[in-house]
Amino acid sequence: MAETVLPTASRRSQLFGSLCLLVFLVNLGRVIYAPLLEPFRTTFDASAAEVGLLATLAWVGSASLRFPTGYLLTRYPRHRVVLLTGLVLAGASLFAAAAGTLSMLYVGAFLMGIASGMYFVAASPLVSELFPTRVGRAIGIHGTSSQVAAVTAPLLVGAYFAVPWPIAAWRVVFLSISAAALFATIALFVAAKRATLPEAGAADRRLLVAFRRQWPIVVTGVAIVGFTGLVWNGVFNFYVTYLVETKGFSERRARTALTVLFAAGVPAFALAGVVADRVRFVPLILALAGGFVASLFAVTYVEGVFAIFAVTAITGLLVHGLFPAVDTYLLASLPDENRASAYALFSGTMMPIQATGSVILGTLVDFGVAFDAAIRLFAASIAALLAVALVLYAAGRIPTGAND
Repeated sequence: MAETVLPTASRRSQLFGSLCLLVFLVNLGRVIYAPLLEPFRTTFDASAAEVGLLATLAWVGSASLRFPTGYLLTRYPRHRVVLLTGLVLAGASLFAAAAGTLSMLYVGAFLMGIASGMYFVAASPLVSELFPTRVGRAIGIHGTSSQVAAVTAPLLVGAYFAVPWPIAAWRVVFLSISAAALFATIALFVAAKRATLPEAGAADRRLLVAFRRQWPIVVTGVAIVGFTGLVWNGVFNFYVTYLVETKGFSERRARTALTVLFAAGVPAFALAGVVADRVRFVPLILALAGGFVASLFAVTYVEGVFAIFAVTAITGLLVHGLFPAVDTYLLASLPDENRASAYALFSGTMMPIQATGSVILGTLVDFGVAFDAAIRLFAASIAALLAVALVLYAAGRIPTGAND
């Protein structure tokens, strides 16, 4: 990564702190709908499918504008696009809080999802350029802040619903997100105004040029994260159902296991980021993905509460460690003049692939495939992909990145 002009250490830390707060909020806006589905079902007298569409639209929104965001980054500085995402989140949350119908909530969910997708495309290159010698550590801490939102969302909803508000508790949840997003956006604006921002992306002006130059590393990232994420998406969305129907868990115990699965991601992001700064990228990525495959096979064979919880924690650690490792591989290896554009192409391509996981797994189960068999089929497909990647790496056909 080329040398860049950096802000002073204290101002850089303030800017990074504002980004960590905002990433917590944008991811919270994307995941908050899941624990609110049952209250929405009661409030709007809706079916499970009707409220389930809320969570789907939040993720569809997250995937929808990643390519256009990449184009914006060829015209405007990264921090300005990040500031825009904060304003979108604040406005969308306020709109959701005022929703009088389920249709209005659909719009709010989609817009809150858009804020998260735009944020990750714009902020990830900025984070890497703020800390060019410690990209993995910065990406790991930033990702940890995002993962904390996924773990705490159900707890926050429970805490809000325990208070006798003068209006519906779910409206207060969205009002709080809106107010916090506005505060974080203002804090980021002030920090960016005071800091001397990196100019690494000044020459990054053409998406197609970035793809022609960087397609090998973009395709590598999409192949590994896109299809591993597809499997992960299917597994975590059906994990509670799987444990109840196949392992004999109660719903309460199964939900606890799902919490463990996500909570393991909090240390995983930080640890994987630090490790990624110190070892070769591709072997680390293949090892994490291979470990994830092994853990999926293991969860289908182990019995007993303790063993299942142990394998669940290991699965969460490995898969959540994969994401910052791949981000570090891309962001540390891509040159300044192509970084944001190439990362947007990667992010915008892998996200829709990941989103199909639950549909594919659900379809397999509907056709009579047992959960254990379906999960093993998923794991075997990723194992085959990794075997091909290993052969290509040994043949020198996969970009090795900055750490090799």
